[in-house]
Amino acid sequence: MRPMKSKSLLKSFNYAIDGLIYVLRTQRNMRIHFVAAALALTLGLFLKIESWAFVALIFAVSLVVVAELINTAIESTIDLVTTTFDPVAQIAKDVAAGAVLLASINAVLVAYFIFFSRVNPLALGLLERIRQSPAHLTIISLLIVAILVVSAKAWVGGGSFLRGGWPSGHSALAAALFTAIAFISQSPLVATLGLGLALLVFHSRFDAGVHTALEIMSGATLGILVTILIFQVFYTW
Repeated sequence: MRPMKSKSLLKSFNYAIDGLIYVLRTQRNMRIHFVAAALALTLGLFLKIESWAFVALIFAVSLVVVAELINTAIESTIDLVTTTFDPVAQIAKDVAAGAVLLASINAVLVAYFIFFSRVNPLALGLLERIRQSPAHLTIISLLIVAILVVSAKAWVGGGSFLRGGWPSGHSALAAALFTAIAFISQSPLVATLGLGLALLVFHSRFDAGVHTALEIMSGATLGILVTILIFQVFYTW
């Protein structure tokens, strides 16, 4: 009985490795994850990070890989059982892809916190200046606006981030970018040009019938208010 169990265990390992190789061979995202993981671990060795940091890095990398494996398994299973469009199957695929996205964001954040304080003093000073720069605040503002838009649409239960539903995601981001431009430039001419570009985005969403005027106005208001708040609190004049 023991030889049979050993043989079965060996086959199980082989099947698992075959599955990993299949996903690595067929899924572009998995190849990107592997390259990023190799670079992060090599950088960790070069910078001689602590053991706890290596554990956190390995865990973050493993979480991304596992999420991608599960995502591929779910997609393959759905493609096997249905050959026509099914909204429930689409939800399953979207949720699985969302798990990969969150795992990837988590890995980026872990790498940021581990490596930020371990670069050489010159690069550290450069990164610190970037952290305090208006461009950094602009990116943070856009990310927060995007998160709030997704949260609002999840709460209301209509549309997607890129199309339809309350509030308008495009309008929110365009308004946030216009507000950041106005803060950074402090020039009426540049701010007016930024407003003109934002208005073009608003009009395109309304003219295409993707959003109502109320959805566009609510998105624009959200983007402006969030960006004003962030720049008022963190921007050094």
